[in-house]
Parts: sequence; C-alpha cells; structure tokens
Amino acid sequence: MRKSLMATVALSLALGQAGSALAQSAPGGQANAEMFYMIQQLQQEVRRLQGEVEEQRNQIDRLSRQSRDRYIDLDQRILDLSGKLDGQGGAQPAPSAGNDGGESPAGESPQATPTREYRQPDAKERAAYQEIQALIREQKDYDAAIGKLYDFIGEYPEGDLTVNAYYWLGEVYLVQPKLEQAKQAFTIVATRYADHRKASDAVYKLGVTNDRLGDKAEARRQMEKVVKSYPNSGAAKLAGEYLAAN
Repeated sequence: MRKSLMATVALSLALGQAGSALAQSAPGGQANAEMFYMIQQLQQEVRRLQGEVEEQRNQIDRLSRQSRDRYIDLDQRILDLSGKLDGQGGAQPAPSAGNDGGESPAGESPQATPTREYRQPDAKERAAYQEIQALIREQKDYDAAIGKLYDFIGEYPEGDLTVNAYYWLGEVYLVQPKLEQAKQAFTIVATRYADHRKASDAVYKLGVTNDRLGDKAEARRQMEKVVKSYPNSGAAKLAGEYLAAN
C-alpha cells in the first residue's frame, strides 16, 4: 500500500514538471496546449487515486483493529457474566493438567483428570499454531504474533490450542509491555479455562502482571491461589518463591 502511494506521488510530480516544461517551451503551440491540458487531467486523476488509496488504507487499519479487539472483548463480557453467576453460587471447574509440548515456562507437572474434553487440533491447526510459536520464540516478531493469535482464536474456537493461544497472547503483551491487555488475556485462561493445563501458568502470570501494575495485594492473592489450586505445578513453586520474597 505504501509503495503504491509513493508511486502515485512520484507520478504526479513528474507529470507536473513535464507539463510546466512543455508549456514554457512552446506556449503558443496548439498541440502543446492540448498536451498540457491532458497532463493536467492526468494529475487530477492521480490525486483522486491518492485519495482512494489513503481511504482504503484507513479502512483496512480500522477493520484490523476491530477484528483483533472483538474476540477479547467478547470473552471479557463472558467473564463478567461468569463472575455474576459465581456470586450466585456457581462453581469453578476443578484444576487439571496435560502435556503442553514442553512450552510452559512454569514447567507444570501432570495433575488430575480433566473435567471436560477440549477439541483436539488437526494437522492444519497444529501447523498454524507452530507458525505462531516460531514468530514468538525464534523471530521475536511480537506484533505479527498478536495478529496471528487473534486470527487463530477466531478460526479455531474452543479448542485445546485455543486456550494456549489466549495464554501466549498474554505472554506477548507482557513482553511488550502492554500490561492491561496481558491481564485480560491471562484472566480469560485463569477464569474461563480453569481446568486446562495452562491455567496454573496463567494464574501465576496474572500475579506477575498485577505486581508490575503496582497492585501488590492482588498479585499476592493470585500467587496464593496458584499454591492452593495447583499445588503440584511448577507454577506453584514459582508462586511460593514470590510469596516468600514478598
């Protein structure tokens, strides 16, 4: 898009210079006068195209932001509803664990049997997830990873790797650092997917995020939750170290 815009600007300038030179070289010639008029018309068309390109660029940017925001906004509304239900006596799912392919930074160990079955990925979904992991771990292209994570969540909802995608969304935002966005992503995993293997890491990272936001009391509460709810996890060990130091 940017190259197209630069090309139209360059063409406009070239046409303008050519038209001026032509008019100055033979101001009385009929043929030159007609040519100069044609160049002016072309300049107007170039300016119109410039405006269309800029308008399309703005529309793409706006749609991209809306696409990325809508999933996490939707889940936040679900979280709000879940909180209201919990206040009326709703129960949280029991914690569980599973194999995460060795990617969990907290190094959690297996725990109880899951209380629900998560949809398992097919080859295409797994390949898309590995592409995102490469962006995060190898290329460190966090902006591209964020876009891919939102696309993944939208294309593969409610799957086993979808929970991982929410978790890594939090991790990437934490690195940037965009702490409020990280907090929201980790909250989705910790609250909505409390029985998933990534939940213990998400609660621990939620504590880390609150600590960085300056909310020490909430950070400590989350760390205590990790120790109590996921006692056999690597995240519980890290949380215990935090509690001992704070």
